[in-house]
Formats: sequence, structure tokens, C-alpha cells
Amino acid sequence: MDESIKKKIIDIVGEENSTDSLIDLISYSYDASDHSSRPELAIWPKSASEISRVLMLANEEGFPVIPRGAGTGLAGGAVPLKGGLVIDLCRMNRIKEIRIQDRGVVLEPGVVYADLQKALEPYGYFFPPDPASGNACTIGGNVATNAGGLRGAKYGVTRDYVQGLEVVLPDGRIMKTGGAFLKSSSGYDLTRLFVGSEGTLGIITEITLRIHPMPLSSKTAIGFFPSLRDAGNAVAEVIKSGIIPSALEILDENTILILKNEGLIEEQGSRAMILAETDAYTKEEAEFQMERLLVAFRHNQATGIRVASSKEEADEIWNVRKSVSSLSARIRPNNVSEDVSVPISMVPELLTGISEIINRYGFPFVIFGHAGDGNLHPKIMFDGSDPEERKKLKSAVHDIFELACKKGGTLTGEHGIGIAKAPYMELEHQGVSMDVMRSIKRLLDPNNILNPGKMAL
Repeated sequence: MDESIKKKIIDIVGEENSTDSLIDLISYSYDASDHSSRPELAIWPKSASEISRVLMLANEEGFPVIPRGAGTGLAGGAVPLKGGLVIDLCRMNRIKEIRIQDRGVVLEPGVVYADLQKALEPYGYFFPPDPASGNACTIGGNVATNAGGLRGAKYGVTRDYVQGLEVVLPDGRIMKTGGAFLKSSSGYDLTRLFVGSEGTLGIITEITLRIHPMPLSSKTAIGFFPSLRDAGNAVAEVIKSGIIPSALEILDENTILILKNEGLIEEQGSRAMILAETDAYTKEEAEFQMERLLVAFRHNQATGIRVASSKEEADEIWNVRKSVSSLSARIRPNNVSEDVSVPISMVPELLTGISEIINRYGFPFVIFGHAGDGNLHPKIMFDGSDPEERKKLKSAVHDIFELACKKGGTLTGEHGIGIAKAPYMELEHQGVSMDVMRSIKRLLDPNNILNPGKMAL
């Protein structure tokens, strides 16, 4: 990108809303994944019209444009693989309307997830998807990756709550999709086309979300099991029982050992742990569901069960779960966190299969994740400076993806494809599906300016 093009971009957004200083560009060269590539310029636009003018210029001059939220993604989706311009949407962070009577909220993409929850709390409402990076991630990033989270078993993922969008298309046109209504059968569902598209088809500048009344009561419990298979079978039985827990999290033997070494749990000899939560609008319903859930635990050889007796105890249990990723990352200099997902009936086989694969390659690892919706996170620790370890890691990851797809699953339940999973897309998607996706990309972005090199498109 030559200086004349940079000047044209800066003229659109203003010098105070742009940077090409080395320290800033290094900050924009990576996200939370193991990938990096430096852009040539970054800007902080304040409106859809500014983004529109920038994208028209990008089509004329042929430079890549990479939209970015908070950079918390784990698949390299925000990494400027081919350099170019990063559009940081963090300054477009207004909550425009909270419409309780319509069960909706209208906001800009730079709104931080946690800030939205704080704004909704006085009304007794919440936005149900619960990504682990909620204190930092933005709603625009959640939409772009179709983020999930801890409570997906009952409440689903971001896609289930996006009712409408304003999107700047790659040629600069501004399009609105959907609206504040709760149902529609009018035309193609263009809103869902952009949810999970990882910034490859357009830049989202406004989002209309559906929101939920907050449940008034909840129960939280931990169950310990003698094997991963027993824990996986317990998950399957819970779902089969007819109750829908708000969370059903599984942690493997290695995770338990880390937590024990940190003094966070005391359980002896267990090889798997399930953290469960039920919620409802009455105390009696939450307790009824929890009792049904605990029956399934006992049927599957649970060696110990702890039920929280207060909100403080429940928060303590959740803090244990949320500390797992950061604690396990200390084991080696580098780590990769995958997020394969399978039908719930396949969870026991996926758990044992992943464990066997990683043990075969000799890496330290943990397995945790959202077992209630079949979404597991194997986290593999390795030394990125060792070429042999990187080679073995690639083989291990391939085998995990292949196993998940053979079990009727997917490469990613919530992290997205980005760079990390792009080479494996054809393990999941047949040739016709890939042709259709690439055709849509070519139709909307014929010059391939938006987030090029992602999703194998």
C-alpha cells in the first residue's frame, strides 16, 4: 500500500482515527490464535458511510481490508494474512435502543459483550450466549464468528438471536437485512448468511438482537466420574431424560489434575468431572431439573457429587471452570485450542477418541468443553520453536478433525474457521458445498478484498 492510498483512507476517517505506527501495527498483527501477519494501516471508523467509502476505494486500488473486533478469536480470523488495512470497529460502540416491549436491542458492533449485559440487567433481561471472553469480546465479533459459550445447551448460539443487520458490502453498498420482528418468511434469509461469515462477505455496522428475560432461580452442581466414557454417558442420559440444563460442562483427568495442583478442587482419583447448571423462573422447577440430572449422574457411576447451596458457592464453581484455559496454557510455551462438535450421542466416543489421539503423539493436553451441546475443546500444549513438535501437532489436529467429521460432527462449534481450520474444510464439506460458498464469495466480493485467505474461500 503506497503513501497516496494511505492518504486517501486517512482523508475519509481523519488523521486522529488512523495509525501506521509500528507498535500499533504489531498489535494488529495477531489475535488470540497462534497466527500473525502485520497490516500496513489501521483505522477506527465512526460510521457505516465512512466504511462504505473505504471499501469503494479498496475495490478501486485492490488492497485487502480486514474487519476486527477485540481480537479474542482463536482461529486467526482477524489476522491480516495479506497485509493491507485493518478496520477496528471498537469506536462504533453505542447501544442505540433497548426495546423491552419488542424483546430486542439495537447496537453497533463495537459494544463489548459484558457492557451489553450490564445495560440489560436493570430491565431483568439478558443476551443468552455466554462466550468465555465475554469481558473483552465485542458483539460484532460474536456475530461474525457465530459465537457460542457455556450456556449453549439450553440457549443456543449467537445466530439464534440475530434478527437484523446493517452490512456494508465489499463494493461499498450499505444493506439492511431482517428487522425487529420476531418472525418472517420473506425472501432469502440474508441475515443468517452474514452470521458466521467471519468478515469475508461484508462489514457489519449495526445489529438487532433478540433478548431474553433473566431466569429467577438456578442450581449448580459438580459430579466426578471414574472415566471419560462414564461422564460422556452421563451427558447423553441427562439429555435423553427430557430436561434441558442451562450448562453441562465436562473436564477431563488432566484438567482435574491442574485444578487440584492449584488448590481449586480436592477430589481424589477421578478421571472426569461435569459441571451442571439448571435454571428456571421458579426455585421448584430449577431444583426439580437438578434432581433429575443428578439421577443420571448416579446411574453412570458418579463417585462424588457437590451441589452449591448458595450463589457464592455457585460462583466459586464457575470460577473453577473459567480458570481452566489460562491455567493449562502455562504448561508449554505455546498451545492450540480446538472446538470440534458432534451429535450429543457421539460425545462419549469423541472424548475417548481425542484422548487416544493426543496421547499417541505424546503432547500434554486437557479436554474440556460444552458437552451439553456436543462441543468439546481439546487444548494441546507444545513448543512452537521445535519444528518436530509443530509437525506432530499438525498431524494430531488433523486426526482430531477427521475423527469429529467421521462421527457426524463439525470442525468448529464456535471459534470459527479463520486461518487455523481452513486447510481442513473439505473433511467436513463436500465439493458442491465448497463450490456454493466460493460462488457466494465471488458474487459479493469479486476482487477478494474482504478478509482474504480465510475459510478456504
